[in-house]
Order: sequence, then C-alpha cells, then structure tokens
Amino acid sequence: MIRADDNVITTRKLTKIFRDFWMREKVTAVYELDLDIMPREVFGLLGPNGSGKSTTLKLMLGLLFPTRGLVSVLGRRPTDVAVKSRIGFLPEDSYLYPFLNARETLDFFGRLFHQPRRLRRRRIDMLLEMVGLSSVAYRRLGEYSKGMQRRIGLAGALINDPDLLILDEPTSGMDPIGTRQFKDLIKMLAERGKTILLSSHLLADVEDVCHRVCILYGGIQRAIGPVDELLAHRQVTQITTESLDESLVEQIRRLLAERNKKLIEITTPRGRLEELFLKIVSEAQASKLTTGGAVAGGQVAEFLRSATPQGAGIIEQLVSSAASSQQPTADKPQLRPQRIEPDKNMLESLMAEKKQPAVKTEKLQDTPPQKTPTADQAVINELLDENSKKPHGSKDF
Repeated sequence: MIRADDNVITTRKLTKIFRDFWMREKVTAVYELDLDIMPREVFGLLGPNGSGKSTTLKLMLGLLFPTRGLVSVLGRRPTDVAVKSRIGFLPEDSYLYPFLNARETLDFFGRLFHQPRRLRRRRIDMLLEMVGLSSVAYRRLGEYSKGMQRRIGLAGALINDPDLLILDEPTSGMDPIGTRQFKDLIKMLAERGKTILLSSHLLADVEDVCHRVCILYGGIQRAIGPVDELLAHRQVTQITTESLDESLVEQIRRLLAERNKKLIEITTPRGRLEELFLKIVSEAQASKLTTGGAVAGGQVAEFLRSATPQGAGIIEQLVSSAASSQQPTADKPQLRPQRIEPDKNMLESLMAEKKQPAVKTEKLQDTPPQKTPTADQAVINELLDENSKKPHGSKDF
C-alpha cells in the first residue's frame, strides 16, 4: 500500500456531500475518490460540468472540509498553513483588482509570501516577460481582456516558485499563442520537478501535456490511467509511409486479403489547425507588425528553471541580493565620503594670524572688575547728589 507521504496528493474514500438547511442530503459532489498523484507528474482531472472537479480542487486546497475520507497534500493536511507557501493556484475565474496594473498585482502577490522587495522586482520582470505582458505592464487590469487576465493570473501563481501547481481551466479565454506557450511551460515545470494538477474542458490541451488523467462523472471516478493507454486502440495497427501510387496500394490490398485482413482506410495525413495558426502568427511577428494586446512570451523565468530546492534557492537569492547591494552599479553608485579641498587664501590668513605675537593680559586678583555706568545710572546719581545738598524739610514748588 502506498503511504500518503510518498505522494504529493493522496485521497482515500474522499467524499463531499452538500446538505440543505435542515441537514438533509442535497448533492453528493464527490463520492469515495481514490487518487495518488506522484512527484514530477502532470495529472489531468476531467469531467463535464457538475462532475465534482472544482469541489475536489477545493478539498485539496483546504477551502472545503470533506464529509468523510482522507486527503493529504505534500504529506500534510490541506488545512495546514505550513503547506500553503508551497502551492500555486490559478482559479477558474480571475479574481483580480481592476484598478491595479500588472506590476502592482504581482507585487501584491509577492508581499503575501513576505518576499523582499529586491527579490519581488526581479521575479516580476521575469514573469511579465515570460507571459508576454511586459509592454502592457502599466495598464490597469480592468482594461485587460480575459486571456490577458489569465496570463497575469498564471504569473501570480508562479511568484512563489511552488512545488505543487493547481490550475483550474487555465487556458480559458487564451488565444492559441498563449495556449501553446502554456503547454510548453507545463512540460518544462514538470521536467524541473514540479507537480501539476490540471483541470480543463479542452481535452486536446490535456492530451498534449498530461501523463495521467482521471475522468469524473457524477462525482465518481469512471476511468484513470496514462493517456497513451486510455487512448490506444489495440485492435487497429496504423502504418505511416511515404506517398504510394495506386498499383502499390492494390498489391497491399491483395496481400491483406490473402491473410484475411481488411484494409480499413487509406488517407493523406494533415497537420493541425494550431500549427497553421502559429505559423501565420510567427510570420507576422517576423515582419514586425505591431499589436495592442499580449504578445508571445519570452523565455521561462530563470528562478523557475533552477533545480535547487525552494528553501535553498531563496537563501541564495537573499545572499546574492545583499552582496549586490554593497557593490557599486551604474544605477546605484557606491557612496563614499566626499573630500573637501580647503581654500588657499583661507589657509594663508590662518598662518599669518598664527605668526603674530599674542597679547599678554594680567589677571587682577584683588581688584574686582569695575563696571562703567550707563547713561541712566549717571542721571540717577546726579539727582541723588542734588537732593542730599538741600536743607532738611525743604520742598520744591
């Protein structure tokens, strides 16, 4: 039996029943679901509307509590706060602040993970370049199309370099360019060591990127396994060769008839519409035609390509950030104490004063210093003298 610690996500008999006000059973959204999602795996969760896909994702994120059964995420309960920083989540609907621009939105997401400012700025630049929104980074999200909002939502889900990435309808509203880039990104992240859980109605996208899929209907698991095994037709053999003329085709028909085999179909293979569309767009971009929307993204963000563990990667980035802040750069030169050159004339005047003999002053120890009377004090003394010379009892009229 596989332990929960061996898998990134494990569910055992997972059941979720929604009840009404009187606690009567109303809807069984998920019923006894058993899943084992391995590390470095791209796992697809498929099913029609109302099959329990979104409910299952919410149970794995700790947003809903199971009625019964077990769910384990990264070896812990999904309600454990310690596991949240290792998960990136893109919901089906983009709940974004319309008055913020792309940079402010990603900066907000980075602050939720307590990332340093220098680290946030570096990751924001790389993520905007990766999703093709660098040219519209300062536009408000309220002016973005739905596909552009999905791009910024995907960048926000990767700001913390998660170990587990949960995506609910990620390509909804995306153009074929963004869809193709998204599929390439998913493959790269899986090769790096991340685990991706993908829920989508676009079966062609799931078929291109997923290793295994689970198909739900009515909350019950109907099929699960590798994509190639589920889609393989064991009773039919397909052979692709160069173009054959009619005589050679007739020989093949006779040969198969001799062996009691039936030639079912002979057709000319054709390319995919996605390939044709991307070819036309690439030619237009090579002609440097301008566009007011999102463009094809650039290289995958450097911190997402790193194969180091998440904790070690953050420590190395913090150390490098501290070292770089002490080194002078073109934008931020190193501050040094400014040397003030003394004035030549001032030095000469100071030297001249130093050469003059100092005036000797004698200190009078016994005689107290006498104060020079002011003008008012002199008038008062004069009046007192005149008053003392008059005979006693005389008056002035």
